Amino acid sequence: MSTPEAPSPPRTRWAAIIWGLLFAAIAAVALWMLADADRRDTVADGLLALTPTTIVTILLLTVGVLILVGGAAGLIRRAQRKLATATDPATRADVPASPAE
Repeated sequence: MSTPEAPSPPRTRWAAIIWGLLFAAIAAVALWMLADADRRDTVADGLLALTPTTIVTILLLTVGVLILVGGAAGLIRRAQRKLATATDPATRADVPASPAE
């Protein structure tokens, strides 16, 4: 009889944690700004004073932040997979050394 292998522990879903923190921060800032009448008026005045150039700049910065967060999540996922394969001897034996093999 062979001994059963111990199951590997579940992976931490870092992308979900990073995106969740980003959305929680956005929600917290939005609630803080909208909770007080003075802050609501300040936000309304600021939105009405936006120029087209400012709107395009804000949109480009928003897209940049989303790409940055997505890239950070991808880098963390890659590092997690690399660490998992480096520490698991069963996985190392299954992965070929080069694509030609």
